[in-house]
Amino acid sequence: MSIEFLKEIGISEFFDIIFMSVLIYSVLVWFKRTKATFILTGIIIIGIVYILARIFNLVLTTFVLQAFFAVILVAIIVIFQEELRQLFGRVPEKLRQFFEDIPDKLRNFFESLPTWGMNKDSEEQRSPRSIHREIEILARTLIDLARERTGALVVIPGNDIIIRYLDGGVDLNGEISEPLLKSLFDKHSIGHDGAVIVEKGRISKFSCHLPLSKNFAKLGDLGTRHAAALGLSELTDAMCLVVSEERGTIAAARNGDIRQVGPEQLILLLENFYEEMSPYSLERPWYSIFTKNYREKALALLITISLWLIFVYGSRPVYRSFIIPIESSAILSQHEVTDIEPKELKVTFSGEHRAFYLLNENEIKLSLKIPNSVVDGIKTINISESNLSYPKDIKLESIEPHSIEVRLKTENQAR
Repeated sequence: MSIEFLKEIGISEFFDIIFMSVLIYSVLVWFKRTKATFILTGIIIIGIVYILARIFNLVLTTFVLQAFFAVILVAIIVIFQEELRQLFGRVPEKLRQFFEDIPDKLRNFFESLPTWGMNKDSEEQRSPRSIHREIEILARTLIDLARERTGALVVIPGNDIIIRYLDGGVDLNGEISEPLLKSLFDKHSIGHDGAVIVEKGRISKFSCHLPLSKNFAKLGDLGTRHAAALGLSELTDAMCLVVSEERGTIAAARNGDIRQVGPEQLILLLENFYEEMSPYSLERPWYSIFTKNYREKALALLITISLWLIFVYGSRPVYRSFIIPIESSAILSQHEVTDIEPKELKVTFSGEHRAFYLLNENEIKLSLKIPNSVVDGIKTINISESNLSYPKDIKLESIEPHSIEVRLKTENQAR
């Protein structure tokens, strides 16, 4: 198949593909975050089988798989009802955040135009030094608290808004430091049992209560702080760090998962998190589009284009012409065929694009039968649709020419 379909992609088709790619990408990332990749793999395999069944007109297989997809959809809703509730609960907040940020982003863009090409840090762009300092303070403080068996819960927000999930808390807005963190988690402090929120190098709130996770399989015998950390990580993309006063260990919760980490792992985890969440400079505004979750984005685009080719572009009517050679073996006669004029036919068919994707010219066959009563010489034979065999999902439009001339001789005359 040629790339002529690119010429048929208009503005509406372009945005259609982009929208579906974003939607499929969101589903892929959601499956990745819910650790249900194996289910997604099975659905993709069955989807490929379904597409092949549609291409090859396997009616029974197509019907069964359509029913199967309906069952799968219901099963996914039942199995992942809690995750879906959280997902759709975040959509309005995401949309509100997006539209509220548009004026600020436009203002920052136009204000930055005169300074393009200059090495000037914007207020939103944190320097690597300040981020490195924050990582050092957090890691050193948590390691000391674990050694002293002092419980702690630190939340570092990501891109998602977490304020709606916080209960209580005291506003602080103080610059982050090791003494301040240790004093907030001191056992004699009133709010030491709550969570501390760290944002952009400052402690914005402390003594916050977080939603508790109900995933007892992951929590096991872990305590309330761990349940709170896991609970918030299930609802947002925040990084939640916990120090257990009973075990003297550090655990990290993110994207609905929680695991124990050592000192070196903690530093690496924080570095990766800040690298992922730090804003990109104006010189590379589209960098994250191609680097973050690039596998899921490429797969989403591939799936969308495949679906568009099969169900949208593939359903459009098209005309295709084929040149069919006329061979003597295609003519059934007791006479010997010594000559045929013309020696080929041009047949034109109409049908949906997908009907021609795998069509081979060899599937179009010509069959002619000459009555035994015909005498030797040049005979004109009319060609009609009944003389052609072709796939049933295409329609014959024209035959050129409508007749051919055949020179016949008996076997005795030929000898």
